[in-house]
Amino acid sequence: MATATTSERRDLAFAGVVRQAELVRSGAVSPRELVENTLERIGRLDPQLNAFRSVFAERALTEADQAGGRAGAGDSSRPLLGVPIAVKEDTPVAGAVRSIGSAAYDTPEPADSEFVARLRAAGAIVVGITRMPELGVWPFTESPHAGVTRNPWNPDRTPGGSSGGPASAVAAGLVPASTASDGAGSIRIPAACCGLFGLKPTRDLVPTAPLQEIWNGLSVFGFLARTVADTALLYETATGNPYVAAAANDPGKLRVALSLKVPPGSSARLHGDWRTAAEQTAELLRGLGHEVVERDPKYGAAGINVVTRYLAGAHTEVGAAEHPERLSRRTRRLGRMGALGARRLAAARKAEQTDAARVNAIFDDVDVILGPTLARSAIRVGAYEGRGAAYTLNGALRFVPFNGIWNHLGNPAAAVPAGFDADGLPLSVQLVGRHGSEAMLLSLSAQLETARPWADRRPPVS
Repeated sequence: MATATTSERRDLAFAGVVRQAELVRSGAVSPRELVENTLERIGRLDPQLNAFRSVFAERALTEADQAGGRAGAGDSSRPLLGVPIAVKEDTPVAGAVRSIGSAAYDTPEPADSEFVARLRAAGAIVVGITRMPELGVWPFTESPHAGVTRNPWNPDRTPGGSSGGPASAVAAGLVPASTASDGAGSIRIPAACCGLFGLKPTRDLVPTAPLQEIWNGLSVFGFLARTVADTALLYETATGNPYVAAAANDPGKLRVALSLKVPPGSSARLHGDWRTAAEQTAELLRGLGHEVVERDPKYGAAGINVVTRYLAGAHTEVGAAEHPERLSRRTRRLGRMGALGARRLAAARKAEQTDAARVNAIFDDVDVILGPTLARSAIRVGAYEGRGAAYTLNGALRFVPFNGIWNHLGNPAAAVPAGFDADGLPLSVQLVGRHGSEAMLLSLSAQLETARPWADRRPPVS
């Protein structure tokens, strides 16, 4: 690597989790070379993106040398040996402050979360912490204390949120993957904005310990990566389930429901490019041998219960801050608005079972729901600068109306790249399955990736 060309180093950065792990096992590349390449790219490109809150350069290089020793000794028991990854700033990392995108915390974490511990045990090297909006409350990654995180496809657009830093870093090839979390679309929204594959797992599939009931049970931990195969390996590592094989298997003939209906609770209007992306994906699935029907879930009042749980979560997070006075005025105001959600939280959670029975009844007749991931392409940075909490919340609901319902119900859902709009911004479709259907979603997504590849496209900032 010392004599590698700029093009070769860039290709290595975009090789992905699976390929980087293979290169380490074969001895073609050392973990130190991977980490040095990653650190160089972060230092050169992140000033344009602001994807990282902090970088652990010295520690990562030390761990890379240790991983190199294991690789040289023939250690094949660690599937991520030597692979550099990032961790979103809402996930506990030993010695780092779990800041949740805010300036309201000072106390370092005493230990890694179970999630991070499993990745380290598999040989992954944590190179830094990626940014999110303050307390994770918005689908764009901007705050007064941390500035603006930008989309590598167009730095004037948002990478989404709340996993905006992870998505920006992965899309630009700063790291092959980052941990992420999803409380109302926070894996799928950034994946859609940045042209990535993003799978929100079934509730409780990925451990969140020592954290429990994040956002009153809405939020789950997961990953952002470029390809289905990379995502499958990461989830297999985190859960022990055989997702790598699932992603490599044919899904068989499936019955797919195409649904373009905006769930109640939002005044969103579906932009034409996003409607077309879903319809064209439906035609692609028909061509692949699947049966596609037009059918909408019976949402009922589930969308209202999503908003109630979200607001209650904001109220809880603001109240739990070490230094709430350091939070922005808009976030504090959202926390006060959330008091109403907190009063209605018990009823919203009680309604989950009834909502799930009604909405998931569609799976008595179909295997998967296909629809848009977003109502429109990535919004401009600063679009809600200076705006109040209520105005921003209404705008967010018009931008991202399709996601939170599946956090309320706990179903797995995947954002799958689906081309680009006329401005060169990524498009995406959402696939939703029954509880525990990650293997099917990975298999179907991999089939779409083979038929309509996306990982060979690289953004301008990369």
